[in-house]
Amino acid sequence: MRPLLIVAASLALTILPGAVAFAAEGDQAAPAQGESYLVWVAKSSGAIGVVILILSVYFVATVVRLFMELREKVAAPPELIAQVEDLIQQRDFRQVYKVLRESDSFFGRTLSTGISELPNGLVEARESMDRTSDAVTMEMERQISMLAVLGTLGPMIGLLGTLKGMISSFSVIAMSGTHLDASQVAGGISEALLLTFEGVGLSVPAIYFYALFRNRISAISSNTTLMCDQMLRRLFHMAQWKAAPAAAGAAPAPK
Repeated sequence: MRPLLIVAASLALTILPGAVAFAAEGDQAAPAQGESYLVWVAKSSGAIGVVILILSVYFVATVVRLFMELREKVAAPPELIAQVEDLIQQRDFRQVYKVLRESDSFFGRTLSTGISELPNGLVEARESMDRTSDAVTMEMERQISMLAVLGTLGPMIGLLGTLKGMISSFSVIAMSGTHLDASQVAGGISEALLLTFEGVGLSVPAIYFYALFRNRISAISSNTTLMCDQMLRRLFHMAQWKAAPAAAGAAPAPK
């Protein structure tokens, strides 16, 4: 529940920028009479604000998707682990490999690779499994790379809006002559500050969630790889124990 509340707060922070800051100013910062506050924010933000809004919606959708996908239960499904445990108890190693091979989970892909290399020895099997684990971890890290991009891109877009607003304000001052229109100057400054706030409002939660998911990926990768390694060792020793009586029975009788 707590992560979902953070997502909702991030959405509100990004889509409704400046609401708290400007509301504290009272009547002095209020929009024109008969114009709602959201309409004033939309007009002041302009095209750059629309871009930030689109990126904000994409950011929230990405965060929700990552919360659903980057979970321990998805990386190592409990039902798959229970099925493999039952097959190991039955010593049906071929079916174990088949079940793992058909699974697209972190656990299934990693352990099936290790089992396929067991005939070459435990060391080779573990090395192959570690390489697969690193590849799957890299795939998960690519999913969160856009959060880092948004964390960097947000302030840059906000800076672009700042420059646009300040240029607008100073151009009014430069061309006003003796009669200075204070409302036009204030409008440019409001645009600059508002777009800066929107850009930072997108960047801060993006950086936070990037760090959060990066730590989660590290935990998922470590736990799942350790689980696969323990199960691979069990399979290796059970296969050796199974082969030992067969080899003893096939040995020629002493003369």
